[in-house]
Amino acid sequence: MRDIAAQLLEWHGAGTDYALASVIEVSGSAPRPIGSALAVSADGTFIGTVSGVTVDGAVRELCRESLRTGRAVRETFGHSDSDAFTAESDCGGTIQVFVQSVTGLDRDAVDLVLRAEGEAVALVRDLDSGAAMALGAWWTAGAELDENVVAQAQTMLADAVTGVRTIGCGDAQVTVFVESHVRTRDSKLDALLDAVYRLPVGL
Repeated sequence: MRDIAAQLLEWHGAGTDYALASVIEVSGSAPRPIGSALAVSADGTFIGTVSGVTVDGAVRELCRESLRTGRAVRETFGHSDSDAFTAESDCGGTIQVFVQSVTGLDRDAVDLVLRAEGEAVALVRDLDSGAAMALGAWWTAGAELDENVVAQAQTMLADAVTGVRTIGCGDAQVTVFVESHVRTRDSKLDALLDAVYRLPVGL
């Protein structure tokens, strides 16, 4: 998400509704790493990329659907899929993408993460409901998630880890995507890290 932060903040400032798609899992060779993001606004403007041309087109349509319905969705894209809708992954690997419309408390959580400067923060998203929480070392904001989810996310943030986790919460299990953002306070190094996030993986 860091790669489209500036554009998302512009949309927030203008009150623009949008849907956000994020790469949450990668298997094999893929053109973009976990955490890469694409967003589509209510007027059809799109920014970012999660893969190549074919997959991005399919993901943009999922974003439009999420804007219409308000529902979050997970979709897997890979060259071996036979589903007529599924687009072929440009590098032969498999990626899983999570798409959600960003409104209300979810927008507040995303905004806090995008605006964080000099502080390690994470965006935690429930992959069933789409509920989003912003989280720092000692604070949380946005949706209220189970204390076990918060504890796991804080551990991942401390280790600068991004990924999907399934966590036991009483009698239920919750699957979340934790996206850790660690800034260094060094603008040159942060710019280098941002460039690294744009590189292909598994090649």
